[in-house]
Amino acid sequence: MKFISWNVNGLRACQGKGFGESFLSLDADFVCLQETKMQEGQLDLEFPGYTSYWNYAQKKGYSGTAIYTKHTPLSVSYGIGIEEHDNEGRVITMEMEDFFLVCVYVPNSQDGLKRLDYRMKWEDDFRGYLSSLAAKKGVIVCGDLNVAHKEIDLKNPSTNRRNAGFTDEEREKFSVLLESGFTDSWRYLHPDEVKYSWWSYRFHAREKNAGWRIDYFLVSENMRERIVSADIHNEIFGSDHCPVELTIK
Repeated sequence: MKFISWNVNGLRACQGKGFGESFLSLDADFVCLQETKMQEGQLDLEFPGYTSYWNYAQKKGYSGTAIYTKHTPLSVSYGIGIEEHDNEGRVITMEMEDFFLVCVYVPNSQDGLKRLDYRMKWEDDFRGYLSSLAAKKGVIVCGDLNVAHKEIDLKNPSTNRRNAGFTDEEREKFSVLLESGFTDSWRYLHPDEVKYSWWSYRFHAREKNAGWRIDYFLVSENMRERIVSADIHNEIFGSDHCPVELTIK
């Protein structure tokens, strides 16, 4: 069973850069999108054999998530049940027979770390939400988690120490999440490999491969042995992020 996660940084713009072709070529069972930046009715984009589910932010042109699936879910829910976190369209949870699939776009701490305090609250509440799901059945969490966990996960760690996405606080929260019973599927299978999933649009960063790995598939402990492969499709363009992949048996 194949899963794809992709921060498309505006689905309407990405659609104009070959999104449909990339979507079909990946041929996944589930495709999870982040930062769709859309409101309902702005784009009619369906694919044969797939059903789609959308969570829109209240603020226009901001955030937003979606899941395309070939499989019929038992249920679909939006948000994490906490009002202060649930107006930005950041989470969709799809319940399948033996696992939950959670698509998430984690808040960015922003320039000057203006939103770091909020991010810390989000981290604790989101971890609690995932733990409540994991108590029931397996959990697969995917999306733009807006953190490079280790120095291997970004090109220039020394110059980014206090920048959003590589603060000690964000990295520590990610460690706590893993310690609470989740596995970073890519790093589990590729412990020493350097590969990135996001590049700034500035300074020709993608040409120089000066990137960050901030897009993940995490699996709960009881799903870890089902991991078959994990990939980062940095050959696919259309966004400042590239798709990441997980295959489970």
